[in-house]
Amino acid sequence: MADRLAPLDILRRLVAFPTVSRDTNLPLIDWVEDYLESHGIRAHRYTDPDQPKAALFAHVGPWEEGAIVLSGHTDVVPVDGQPWDTDPFDVVEKDGKYFGRGTCDMKGFDALAIWALVEAHHAGVRRPLQIALSFDEEVGCTGAPPMIEAMQPVLPKGSAVIVGEPSSMRAVSGHKGGTGFDTHVQGFEVHSSLLDRGVNAIMYGAKLIEWANEMNSANQADRSSDLAAMFDPPFTTVHVGMIEGGTAHNITAKDCRFAMDFRVVPGEDKTDWEKRYRARVAEVETLMQSVVPDTRIEISPRFDVPALKPETDGEAETLARMLTGDNASHVVSYGTEAGQFQQAGYSAVICGPGDIAQAHQPNEFISVAEFEAGQTFMQKLVTRLAE
Repeated sequence: MADRLAPLDILRRLVAFPTVSRDTNLPLIDWVEDYLESHGIRAHRYTDPDQPKAALFAHVGPWEEGAIVLSGHTDVVPVDGQPWDTDPFDVVEKDGKYFGRGTCDMKGFDALAIWALVEAHHAGVRRPLQIALSFDEEVGCTGAPPMIEAMQPVLPKGSAVIVGEPSSMRAVSGHKGGTGFDTHVQGFEVHSSLLDRGVNAIMYGAKLIEWANEMNSANQADRSSDLAAMFDPPFTTVHVGMIEGGTAHNITAKDCRFAMDFRVVPGEDKTDWEKRYRARVAEVETLMQSVVPDTRIEISPRFDVPALKPETDGEAETLARMLTGDNASHVVSYGTEAGQFQQAGYSAVICGPGDIAQAHQPNEFISVAEFEAGQTFMQKLVTRLAE
C-alpha cells in the first residue's frame, strides 16, 4: 500500500507546481490523480477544451447522494516583480509560518482536503466525502462552472460544499457577486497637434473610468440595504485595475483596452450593472462617432460570479459552525465558487485556514497554527462522517 502523506508533505508537493493561472496545471492534476489512485480512490477530470488545464473530482464512502464536498482551486497568481525572500515555489518554514506561493490561497486547504479524502477512504466513512479541485479561479472563477456541471452525471450529488478560501477558519456565509467586461475603445489616429480631428481612445476610455469613480462615490453615499451593510466595503464597487493603449506621446491613441469589473452586493442585480455600463458605453461611443464615424467601443463578458447568499439553516454553514465552534456571522467581499455551487443546488459555506490579507502578496504565508487548525477541522469532519 502507498504511503499516506502528512498534510505538510502534500502541501510541499502542491506548491512545487508553478500553477500560475496563465500556465498549465496538468502536472499538479496528474500528481493528485496518481496519489489518490495509489490509495484506491478513482479520480475524474474535466479537461478544458481550449487550454492545457483540468479540474479533478473524486468520491469516497458509500456510493450515494448527500456527500460533503471539499472545494478548492489549483491556480495561483503570478510572482513576477514581487520581492520574495525565498523561492516562492518551495515551502519554507520560518518564524511559525509556511512561506510559498499558494500556501494561503489556497494550496494549504487543497493539501488538507486531499489528506482528508484519503483518511476518509481508509476510515470507511458511512457518509460520503468528495473533493473538487478547479482551475482559473484567480481569473474570475471560470473553471468551476464546467467542473460542477461535469460532476453531476459522474458522482452522486453532494449536499453541502465547504469552499476552503482563507477565512481564518471562520464560517463565512455570504460574499459579493462579481462580473467583468473586457473593453476595447477603437479611436482614430492623428498627430496630437491636430487633436480635434482625431479620436483619442485613451481619453475617451477615461470617460468610462471616470464613470466608475462616479458610481463608487454614489454607491458609498447610498447605504440603503441592510444586507449590503454586512460587507466591507458595504456597497457595490466598480474597478479598473489595468489599462493599455497608444503608440506615441504625439499621436492620438488608436486603441485603449481595460477591464471594467463589478463586485456586487447580494440583493443587487449584476445584469442591472451591465445595462448601466452598456448605456454609458453607448453615450461615449456616440461622442466618438460624432468626430469620426468609423470609431467604436467593443465590450465582451470576462467573468460572471454569482453572490453567495446567506442561507436560512444552511447545512454547510451549520456543519462548519459545529466543527469550528464559530457562532458569529461573517461575510466577505471577494468572490469564490461557493456562489456557483449554491446556484447549482448545493448548500455552501466558506471555511478555510489562513488570512486573506496574505493572499497574492510577496512572501505569502500561512501560519503553522492556522494549518494545524485546518487539519483539526478535517479530522473532526472525517470522524463525524465515520459515525
